[in-house]
Amino acid sequence: MSVFVNNLLESKTAFLTGGTSGIGFGIAQRFAESGAKLMLLGRNPEKLEAAVETIRSKGGVAHGYAADVRDYAALEAAFAKAAEIYGQIDILVCGAAGNFPAPVLGMSANGFKAVVDIDLLGTYNTCRAAYPHLRKPGASILSISANHASQPYPYQAHVCAAKAGVDLLTKTIALEWARDGIRANIITPGPIDDTEGMRRLAPTTEARAAVVTGVPLGRMGTKDDIANLALFLCSEAASFITGAVYVCDGGQALVGLRSLGAVWERTQ
Repeated sequence: MSVFVNNLLESKTAFLTGGTSGIGFGIAQRFAESGAKLMLLGRNPEKLEAAVETIRSKGGVAHGYAADVRDYAALEAAFAKAAEIYGQIDILVCGAAGNFPAPVLGMSANGFKAVVDIDLLGTYNTCRAAYPHLRKPGASILSISANHASQPYPYQAHVCAAKAGVDLLTKTIALEWARDGIRANIITPGPIDDTEGMRRLAPTTEARAAVVTGVPLGRMGTKDDIANLALFLCSEAASFITGAVYVCDGGQALVGLRSLGAVWERTQ
């Protein structure tokens, strides 16, 4: 349940990649509840249609566009379509990501490249294609990162590399595009329940319990935890915040990430 007042994003249009499932869909739902009109971008037409219909069934305004963030021309077309439908784009959420657990010696060069291309190149492509539409005071970019960006995770070298790039790319955008009125910030989620990432990294009851022991607040996060923070950062309540990294992980990063690699290894 939202802890924010309704209509915090009234009259705003938000474009979200990775917004059809998991954390991204949680953000999309919170934005719709808060008055934003949405354009969701995803690779899977069926998942895209289902996400759009779910938001509409709850009274929200949403459209979908099937495209891959690795395809710059497709992204340009998607933003043009969003502008055609809504007349403006005010908020961009870069949430498309790829992941699979594997040691450095257990993944192929193509596997490493695929994650870097989706996470890092995809974020660059999305921000670059969005720029002509966001170039105005009050516009906001939000990148979804991970603790992998600043701390090594066993079996996650590809994600560590990609998310470190996402963080510095977003901070550089915040610096360069501030003169245009565009803010750019980062959310770093910790272990978030009921997401594909946690289903892969902690697939058993034992593994979930082991993950929680590494979280000082004693629980996994929820998609609402991330969505509420995203709402704040993309609203006028955060109008003087840019280039910031907001860690939302229950304190996990304070004690290190040693448990997650061991958890995954025990499940194999």
